[in-house]
Amino acid sequence: MTRHLLKQITDDDIALFARASSDRNPVHLDDEYAQGTMFKGRIAHGMLTAGLVSAVIGEQLPGHGTVYLSQTLRFLGPVRPGDSVRAEVRVEAIDLARRRVTLATSASVGNTVVLKGEALVLAPSRVPA
Repeated sequence: MTRHLLKQITDDDIALFARASSDRNPVHLDDEYAQGTMFKGRIAHGMLTAGLVSAVIGEQLPGHGTVYLSQTLRFLGPVRPGDSVRAEVRVEAIDLARRRVTLATSASVGNTVVLKGEALVLAPSRVPA
C-alpha cells in the first residue's frame, strides 16, 4: 500500500514553521544571507518537509489514531519556496499482533528525491468514528 500528498511550499509555510518551531536560521528566512550559502538561496526547513510525511501517516496511511514510534530521515536535497513536494509513504511490513507498521518514507521535488527514511508506527486499534 502506498499513499502520498502533493503540496507547494510557500513563503508563508516557511515563516509559520519558523515561528512554530523557533528555528529562525537565516538560510530559511533571509534571502541575502541564503545567497551566500551552499544552497545559493533560501530553503525550507528539512523538518517542514518531514512534516508532510507525518501528514500522510496521520491522515491517510495508516491514518487517524496512528502513533509515531520512530522515524529515520536522510535529507538528500533542498526544498525551495515555490517547490511542489510529493511526500509518500509505503507499507514495508505489518506486525498484526503488536499493531506495528513499518513504512518507507520519502519526499521528492519533481524527479529529485529530497528526503528518505523509515517510520515505525502503532496503528490505530479501531477506525475512528
